[in-house]
Amino acid sequence: MEQKGKTGGEGLRNGDVVNKDKISELPEDLLLHILSSLPTEIAITTSVLSKRWRSLWTLVPNLKFDSEYHYRFSENVCRSLILHKALVLESFHLRVEYERDASDVGILVGIAFARHLRKLVLTFEFQDEGSVRFPSVLCIFNNTLEILKLEGSILLDLPSPGCFKSLRELHLYYVHFKDEKSVCNLLCGCPSLEDLVVHISDNVETFTVAVPSLQRLTINDSYPEEGKGGYVINAPSLKYLNLKGIHRVEFCLIENAVELVEAKISDVSYITNENILETLTHTKRLSLNLSPLQITYPIGKIFDQLLYLELRTNRKEWRNLLSLMLDRSPKLQILKLIDPYHFDREDSLNGQEWNQPTCVPECLLFHLETFLWTGYEWQLEDEKEVATYILKNARRLKKATLSTKPIESKELEKLEKRRQMLNELTIVVRASNSCHLVCEADTYSWN
Repeated sequence: MEQKGKTGGEGLRNGDVVNKDKISELPEDLLLHILSSLPTEIAITTSVLSKRWRSLWTLVPNLKFDSEYHYRFSENVCRSLILHKALVLESFHLRVEYERDASDVGILVGIAFARHLRKLVLTFEFQDEGSVRFPSVLCIFNNTLEILKLEGSILLDLPSPGCFKSLRELHLYYVHFKDEKSVCNLLCGCPSLEDLVVHISDNVETFTVAVPSLQRLTINDSYPEEGKGGYVINAPSLKYLNLKGIHRVEFCLIENAVELVEAKISDVSYITNENILETLTHTKRLSLNLSPLQITYPIGKIFDQLLYLELRTNRKEWRNLLSLMLDRSPKLQILKLIDPYHFDREDSLNGQEWNQPTCVPECLLFHLETFLWTGYEWQLEDEKEVATYILKNARRLKKATLSTKPIESKELEKLEKRRQMLNELTIVVRASNSCHLVCEADTYSWN
């Protein structure tokens, strides 16, 4: 920065230039925070600015390297790690595009571990599955790592139990395990693990999650083909569960999940031997994106703790699943129906028969306060029937919101029909005199 000054006590004359580097005058902690927000390659280039900046980057606690920006990737990363002087390395992130740049990953991670690393992120984006072996020697004992994220062409071959004593979060995206024993040896070596995310892309026959400390679990199976084996989950401290994309396996057993508070179940179907919904009967929040035709419903079971229920309305027989859940959720306070499709779907226009509950559910009589329907198909008579039933029977309802899908502004006839249908709902006699009904109708304008 250049400034022109007048003659003063410093002996400067008119026109003299004073060089003021305002950034360099900032406190070191703030400068390190700024450098931490930059790619490491750029942070290193600041060393040429001045003497103050020469070694400042070596104290940055977060290092992130991308092989796309390095000609000699391993050599440059290794040199940077050796020069690094921070007492604790908060995070180390490597993204590798080419297999030739992955040969020294074990050495680089080992150096980072020696810097008391707390967060490690490894991403390998080349095609060969499981082509990079994660060094098992690095799993023998680590007392500082708190977060581990592995993604891509990584093979985990652990012949003996590992030991990540402080690990709290473990994210595995499409990594490969040599065998079931490697899965168990990894997880049993994480006594403090609280959050586990697994995107499956492997052929491990039985994927077992037995972690006493685990509180949050997400399993996303990316291979929906029919297969053998399945999943066993034994996590007595589990509070949040998210299962997605599990199809046609032999079993999905959830054991000892007595602390479970919230669960999301999506695209889970045709499991030969499963007890998924039965294990969720004591949850307080539940989101279901499935068809009752494709999963076993726990007959006779009561969801006696359930306060919040979310259902997707694009599944076959979803209305009958709604009836079952209303009938067996006596304390339900919030009901949310969602159609994820942005526009009206042609396949939904035929409608589906709805079997209403034989008696008005207890939750409608005494507890339901909020009803929200996003993607309400106003032109379907059976959807109108569901909405009318809720309004006529929910005695404690405080607010009901029906949000329809957008219609093009030029479709005047359709817009008028929607207005008429929504007006018919507003005059429905409601069981709750205090219920506030909101109809949100979106319109698109196209140029």
